[in-house]
Amino acid sequence: MKVSEAIQTRRSVKQYDPTHEIGDADVDRLLSHAMLAPTAFNIQHWRFVHVRDKALRQEIRKVAWDQAQVTDASLLLVLCADRKAWDKQPERYWRNAAKPIQDFMVPAIRQYYAERDSVQRDETMRSCGIAAMALMLMAREMGYDSCPMDGFDFDAVGKLIRLPEDHVVTMMLAVGKALQPAWPRGGQLELGEVVIRDRFPA
Repeated sequence: MKVSEAIQTRRSVKQYDPTHEIGDADVDRLLSHAMLAPTAFNIQHWRFVHVRDKALRQEIRKVAWDQAQVTDASLLLVLCADRKAWDKQPERYWRNAAKPIQDFMVPAIRQYYAERDSVQRDETMRSCGIAAMALMLMAREMGYDSCPMDGFDFDAVGKLIRLPEDHVVTMMLAVGKALQPAWPRGGQLELGEVVIRDRFPA
């Protein structure tokens, strides 16, 4: 499948076949490709909580507006990020680079993130958003449908998955086999409204 076809056919599907299972090999393939998504300074701070326990998924559904895809999709991922990954052995992120690159990049990580809480949090949202798109497009190539989700109680889900204090939940993603197609596209804006040439009008 071409990337353009995956983009065009990716839709937010709400109803999934609850009997369909995604094998471990496919889950690993999906997540391995998501881990190729870029992160600033290569800190790779996303953490993908793969919720397999059916009882836990039922509990998450209760705090997610009773949305059926939470329990019915083959795969439920809670996309989280470690806000302090920049400060946890950052040399790991450049261990395969040439020493001059390591000597430049590793100190730069601390200079950029230290004592900048809003930057740390903003970075988690950017990185998980990019990873989520990689997951959805890869799922499409593999013949699966998906649904990114923010319609849930973030704090409650964090408690249910025992989210560490220095982590943040960014979204959830359901992946599986659609029982029904997504609604028709609601209405795309015109290119001219979305694309601004050089700068916004005065």
